[in-house]
Amino acid sequence: MTIFVGNLNYKASTEELTAFFQQRWNVKSVTIPTDRETGQTRGFAFVDLATEAEEDEAIDSANGEDFMGRPLRLDRARPRRQA
Repeated sequence: MTIFVGNLNYKASTEELTAFFQQRWNVKSVTIPTDRETGQTRGFAFVDLATEAEEDEAIDSANGEDFMGRPLRLDRARPRRQA
């Protein structure tokens, strides 16, 4: 399962976001999508933690927490829609 991280500061890096989550949980991976044309981040990310229990805890406790001046919006990521 993956966590969707919304309202992400556009200047945030994968390293900074990884460090934020690693303070309390075991991070498997962090992905910050970028715009294909501009290369600019899109204001959201996906975080995979080691266990589903950690993901539930992260969503419950870090939702709304300040990260780089913005309150994070955490939720379970939904599968991508097929075109």
